[in-house]
Amino acid sequence: MSGHRLYTPEVLSAAVSLAGYPLTADLPLRGSARSASCGSRIELGLALGADGRIENVGMASHACAIGQASAAVFAAAAKGMTGSQIINARDAMSLWLAGNGSMPQWPGLELVALAVDYPGRHGAMMLAWNAACEALAA
Repeated sequence: MSGHRLYTPEVLSAAVSLAGYPLTADLPLRGSARSASCGSRIELGLALGADGRIENVGMASHACAIGQASAAVFAAAAKGMTGSQIINARDAMSLWLAGNGSMPQWPGLELVALAVDYPGRHGAMMLAWNAACEALAA
């Protein structure tokens, strides 16, 4: 599948859109993740509402375009989700990327779906979900 263009204009646009989710001091739950395969990393902050659902998300990303686009996909849909939904999505992502499951039902994930054929990008794709799970466990 090497004929596919991984860095489409849509992926690059999503990567740039991550700037709309700044990591600010009012996000008390913090997590970070690093991809062993490419060195990409992310710091993530969450704020939960009184009902325990994600109310706000912010990130500081030092990742490739696929990692940043994946993080933007995460951020755009995470608001209103519960911790268990995030954990379940992370687990489904891991299975999908390992070739043991279908693409998770996460809004916008099709944007980066082509990267499933590039194992070197899998760690970067998981950054936001891994960091969010760490933040939620704190």
